[in-house]
Amino acid sequence: MRNILLFITLFASLYSCRQTSDKFIVENLKCEYLQFPIGIDAANPRFTWQIKSEEQGISVDAVQIVVGTNEKDVSNGKGDVWQSGTLSSSTIPVVYAGTKLKPFSRYYWCVKVKNQKGEWSPFSKITFFETGMMGQNNWKGDWISDSYDFNIKPAPYFRKSFDVKKKVKTARAYIAVGGLYELYLNGEKIGNHRLDPMLTRFDRRTLYVTYDVTKNLSDGENAVGVILGNGWYNHQSKAVWYFDKAPWRARPKFCMDIRIVYDDNSVETISTNKNWKTSLSPIIFNSIYTAEHYDARLEQPDWSKPEFSDEKWKKVICTNAPSKNIVAQVMHPIQNVIEIPAVKVKKFSDTNYIVDFGRNMAGVTKLNIKGIDGTTLRLKHGERLYKNGHVDISNIDIHYRPTDDSDPFQTDIVILSGREDEFMPKFNYKGFQYVEVSADKPIEFSEKNLTAYFMHSAVPKVGKINSSNKMLNKIWEAANASYLSNLFGYPTDCPQREKNGWTGDAQICIETGLYNYDAITIYEKWMADHRDEQQNNGVIPRIVPTDGWGYTKNGPDWTSTIAIIPWNIYLFYGDKKILEDCYDNIKKYINYIDEAYPGGLTDWGLCDWVPVKSMTPTEITSTVYYFAVVDIFRKIAAVLGEKNDAEKYSALADKIKNAFNQKYLNRETGIYNKGVQTEMSCPLQWNMVPDEMIAKVSENLAKRVEADNSHVDVGLLGAKSILNAMSENGYADLAYKVAAQETFPSWGWWIVNGATTFLENWDLNASNDISMNHIMFGEIDAWYYKALGGIFPDEKNPGFKNITLKPNFVEGLEHFEAQHDGPYGNIVSSWEKTGQEISYHVVVPPNSTAMLFLPTNKVLESGKELDENKFIKIETDDSNKKQYHLESGEYNFQLQK
Repeated sequence: MRNILLFITLFASLYSCRQTSDKFIVENLKCEYLQFPIGIDAANPRFTWQIKSEEQGISVDAVQIVVGTNEKDVSNGKGDVWQSGTLSSSTIPVVYAGTKLKPFSRYYWCVKVKNQKGEWSPFSKITFFETGMMGQNNWKGDWISDSYDFNIKPAPYFRKSFDVKKKVKTARAYIAVGGLYELYLNGEKIGNHRLDPMLTRFDRRTLYVTYDVTKNLSDGENAVGVILGNGWYNHQSKAVWYFDKAPWRARPKFCMDIRIVYDDNSVETISTNKNWKTSLSPIIFNSIYTAEHYDARLEQPDWSKPEFSDEKWKKVICTNAPSKNIVAQVMHPIQNVIEIPAVKVKKFSDTNYIVDFGRNMAGVTKLNIKGIDGTTLRLKHGERLYKNGHVDISNIDIHYRPTDDSDPFQTDIVILSGREDEFMPKFNYKGFQYVEVSADKPIEFSEKNLTAYFMHSAVPKVGKINSSNKMLNKIWEAANASYLSNLFGYPTDCPQREKNGWTGDAQICIETGLYNYDAITIYEKWMADHRDEQQNNGVIPRIVPTDGWGYTKNGPDWTSTIAIIPWNIYLFYGDKKILEDCYDNIKKYINYIDEAYPGGLTDWGLCDWVPVKSMTPTEITSTVYYFAVVDIFRKIAAVLGEKNDAEKYSALADKIKNAFNQKYLNRETGIYNKGVQTEMSCPLQWNMVPDEMIAKVSENLAKRVEADNSHVDVGLLGAKSILNAMSENGYADLAYKVAAQETFPSWGWWIVNGATTFLENWDLNASNDISMNHIMFGEIDAWYYKALGGIFPDEKNPGFKNITLKPNFVEGLEHFEAQHDGPYGNIVSSWEKTGQEISYHVVVPPNSTAMLFLPTNKVLESGKELDENKFIKIETDDSNKKQYHLESGEYNFQLQK
């Protein structure tokens, strides 16, 4: 009997070993879509990962997740807060479902997966996340400021000395701010973030940021320092949006806890209170909107070091919090991402120079210079030059309403100390290519004196395209530069004259953002801003966040963001949370429009903004987007199991569609209204055309485009639909011809004329709407991935769990490659023409599949018939056209033209 038990034990051990496969591993673990996040407030954080395998056809049937407070135990597969057991799941994210998480705690976690063969991967490498406050009641610090007077110009310093008498195990700084800040410990700046915390509706939601400061503390005496900036919280500059009259406006303030855990597990918290000291800083003025002014003579060296004497500093005041809702900022931060040296400097005189950085960007410049004590320099940032070579800001200062000349637009003012001075704005950014340096005394100035930094939310790149058309590649680069130039914790319209979160621009370019960048953290935060700003009746402002401006003319053509962005996040990530978070808000929004416009048609909106020449009635574009929101909501209701809402809003969608087509579609001719490009393409893009009319409407759209000499004649809304409507309805060659144009009006026309970012107007010589760094015409960037690469998410299997591949091998283009790193891994769709053959390369990442649609049945894979590859399943659609189901792996197809 003993021998039998020994045999069974040995067999079980060997079987277990066979069940663990080193052929595939789990990697790229993230919690809340970040690696190693600290200071999160999520009660049920989300876990994601990717599978690495060289084996074809790998899929996942089950997962096991281990979460615990002891790293060694978790590495051995044991978790004291959650051992998920075997979860029958093949999709990500997986939501934490263990015991209640505690604040201020580090949790280690790992995961292993089981493939379709029943083999388990090894456990992944250990990673971790840390919780933050997890609620309002855990804060210990007071909110402090230096004054109640928000008209004071200089930025305030704050400091506090404290002793560390025992060995430190861990230390974390938690800081919440009304305004902006930089944090220092013992003379060193903490972290590489810029412009923290992100803009919110400050009186409804305030963000805090967490830092690991363990290594910044010293034995004995320490000092913590904070400098506060105005940001959008205390907007002192005046512009047409009235942020200077915001209901939350006050002198910047902050609250901070430095929580120190010693080796003996005792805890000490250094908090903001009445014992802190404050002084005015050498930043004598700062505006997020215009610029920053700095007097180097007022520097207080070592002000954040322990040895500094603050006897002349005054005591702080304790004050109220900006809001009662203080939550963690869990998102990719703003950073100085790329350092850009000056290309050339032109000297007009020994007091006047022009610096050219060779490209348009959002960001700041850093000045390093030595000059006569008291010399005042003005650094005027702009996008273009006058004919005489001086910086011209007339295209970007049009909304500024200064009351005097003390705060010039996009012009930093620096007063030199006579020493080697360095200045880079802490609480401002600009849009520029050129900087004009003017001094009131002679200075020596060259390229080495001024450096630029391209600054934006540091979202990881997940997309790449390359083609045989160099112009196409340059357009893609310019679109990405514009997108990033307008990503500062929320999507903006332009980085210079406005910096506003215009909803229309963002909904137009959501796919451009998601194909190229892992931006979910930014959009989840921005949707929370939407929920903060939505009125009780459902209305959402045109700009989000807002101070109260923009609640008129903000119809569904713009504020459809409330539905379009959550739906696209779901499609790209397969995560339902944003749908759940926004569900009631979308419903309330739709109900408002339905009650205000019971007939199904609405003219509530802004129209097809900045068209080439043809104006489309607002009732057409607004009704199309009204339908789009309702159509999306019925899908969301179905996804979330809300059957009654799915049925109710399907009926409403039908009502809108029928009313629209009854008024605007001529069924005999197949033309909407007057038949201009936006009028024809928007209904096609958003599925409003009756099925039996799609072919005819598409044909008429193509004729209209050809009549326009194969150039665009659209504004912002038409730019979303024009290329997609053609390429998805049989006219991809024509769409590419339009996209590749280099004469006016076209995207290429901008590039030919030296643009490195997208413009606000098709016409280079327009008299208005002429910012040179806008993303509102940026849909073409996403179109490359969709029409040429053919990469689409699948609504039924979102997050690219199943990839829809519909490439178009268009005339005039010899090679095209698109890559997108989706939730499950890198997707590749690449093709090249050689004579009468097209070579098509596909990569489907592990644990995902693809449905491939090709324009011909003359297809081989690696030189063999498709049915010889067991990982390809040939299917047919309703029209008996072949489509190909691909398991994960690499494929090389050969197609005959």
